[in-house]
Amino acid sequence: MKQLLSIALLLFAYTSQAQNIPRSNEDGRQMIHHVYFTLKNPDSVQDKQLLKEGLQSLAAIAEVKHLIIGEPAPTFDREVIASDWDVSEVIYFDSVAAQDAYQVDPVHQLFVTNYSHLWSKVVVYDILVD
Repeated sequence: MKQLLSIALLLFAYTSQAQNIPRSNEDGRQMIHHVYFTLKNPDSVQDKQLLKEGLQSLAAIAEVKHLIIGEPAPTFDREVIASDWDVSEVIYFDSVAAQDAYQVDPVHQLFVTNYSHLWSKVVVYDILVD
């Protein structure tokens, strides 16, 4: 029990300190958030459709300026093409701060809670727009 309490206190201290980390000085630049999902059951049409429907719910978040959802295109197989994913989303934000707000938005949190059972892996690429 003491060990569990110690872990809980450490996690609390860590998350409290994480809130004090200074924000990026790039907040004035637009940002693109690109997420690749690998499904636990990649052959399930139902799981793929369910995830896409869940992703659509993210459009309701005020900070989301544009949302694109898709899956791998059937292009020529080349060494540089990554196709080890099943569903992807691209979200445009006005700033890093807007993306930070999106991450803690209740709609996003609900999406993760309700749909994370569908994926086995998530890879995120965040870019600042020049």
